Amino acid sequence: MNEIFPQGFAWIEGDFVKLSDAKISILDWGFLRSDATYDVVHVWKGRFFQLDKHIDRFFESTKKMRMPCKFDRHELKKILAGCVRKAELDNAYVEMIQTRGISPNFVRDPRQATPRVMAFAVPFGWILKEEDFEKGLDVLLTDIKRIPPSSVDPTIKNYHWMDLVTGMLDAYEKGNDTAVLVDENNNITEGPGFNLFCINASGIFTPDHGVLEGITRQSIFDLAKELHLPIMKKSISAEELYSAEELFATSTAGGIMPITRVSGQEIGNGKVGSLTRQLHKLYWEKHSDDSWSTSITDILLNK
Repeated sequence: MNEIFPQGFAWIEGDFVKLSDAKISILDWGFLRSDATYDVVHVWKGRFFQLDKHIDRFFESTKKMRMPCKFDRHELKKILAGCVRKAELDNAYVEMIQTRGISPNFVRDPRQATPRVMAFAVPFGWILKEEDFEKGLDVLLTDIKRIPPSSVDPTIKNYHWMDLVTGMLDAYEKGNDTAVLVDENNNITEGPGFNLFCINASGIFTPDHGVLEGITRQSIFDLAKELHLPIMKKSISAEELYSAEELFATSTAGGIMPITRVSGQEIGNGKVGSLTRQLHKLYWEKHSDDSWSTSITDILLNK
């Protein structure tokens, strides 16, 4: 097997193909101009988690970009489930993508392009590996500004990652696990592929603007409601971040992940907090709940 490609399968141009055979044209607007949207859902023990919410966001993103998806919900579920089944994965990271496509004769009018949908499934990946949960993440609070929402709508999941990648590289150079970016007012936004939550005596808080409205982020609101915990969206300053009793990140790639250090400073007592631990446990319990997850087999059997 080619070591570049992990175990997995893709769907492209109407066919299921090996990852090594999945190709995109060099003239596709998604490749040339990052003119694309995507969404990522994970599979755990043969079940998609929060699949309909991910598809809802994907459809909404394609509409906001003025290129509505040509597939309906049922068709898209079949494509995604097919990728996982072909890849023979029980735990998977599954991505659906729509690019602007190719315009005839390389014309510069995006309205002339024909959008393309593709998808792939690879083994489930972690921002924070399971074995490192007790250690937690050590993040760098950078002074890099997140792309402002007035320029690129952050509620559209997109590939405009230059600011995030720069933050990651800075973090790696300084020995941190990952980075958190700030907005134009130096308030906290998000990190590469994850949202952020602070916990103090008043409740649970997460940034209220300039961030992707993550599906796992919304899951925290649902779990907090179930546990009768106060939670809200608000501006969060660097000072509030450093003084938090607990911090955690949320992402499809790992769920709820404790942050125990920020730029070399311990958060709380430097250990995984009790509330973070409680939310983490309940989050993974929901993966076998029919109201939160969907069996791949049921999708393929039209149930």
